[in-house]
Amino acid sequence: MSQSGKYLRNKALLKAHQLIHTGGKQYNCSECGKSFKRSLSLVEHMQLHTGEKTFTCFDCGKSFRTKADLTTHQRIHMGETPFPCPECGENFTRRANLVRHQRIHTGEKPFSCPDCGKCFTHKSALDMHLRIHTLLKIFTCSECDKIFTNNTCLESHMRIHTEIPYKCSECGKYFLSTGNLQAHYRVHTGEKPFTCSECGKHFIYQSHLVKHLRIHTGEKPYKCPEWGKCFHRSSQFTHHEMIHTPFTCEECDVFSVPL
Repeated sequence: MSQSGKYLRNKALLKAHQLIHTGGKQYNCSECGKSFKRSLSLVEHMQLHTGEKTFTCFDCGKSFRTKADLTTHQRIHMGETPFPCPECGENFTRRANLVRHQRIHTGEKPFSCPDCGKCFTHKSALDMHLRIHTLLKIFTCSECDKIFTNNTCLESHMRIHTEIPYKCSECGKYFLSTGNLQAHYRVHTGEKPFTCSECGKHFIYQSHLVKHLRIHTGEKPYKCPEWGKCFHRSSQFTHHEMIHTPFTCEECDVFSVPL
């Protein structure tokens, strides 16, 4: 009889036999199916799904999923750096940090871009680089290579290539509707039909008036989800968001943010 059709005399023998198929890992995660040899390992793993952090640092109050992570963290408070670099003598609290640091000396770049083959010392640098390909793949016009910040703008732009646009006789610029063309003509005529009721300032476009009115009303409709800071204009908000996605050096993980 085959191994899969083997009969066992009792439940204990069955449980022991099943370890052959699980590689000795009898504790299974009900969320993702991953198996573990020890019940404690399963308990620690389950915290990934629940977000629970049961080990707390008495010095600063920060919490961690595992006791090992807490022990590593506490080295910061004790000033303990047990992992020295044999090349330059710099010390680290984590072995993983030492491994990353040593790539500076060895020149190793284990993280490779699947699109262009460029290699990076740190994964964070690869992640930043991959955003370039994401933008180019999704938001680039296949006809003229023009790049857009979102798919809606790209789809609107593509109509220039697929539909008959309206052309400005003054500057040759194309528009997708007669209404947009007529509004554009004001740039050449100097007409400003939209007036601020507060200060009398005139504008070519109604959208410009709406933005201007926020100066008087104090309205700031663009809110940063990270800090809660609010802005009058979407351009100000977009520039602020770059603080939360800093430019990282692919060699050493030093980063900077725009001022």
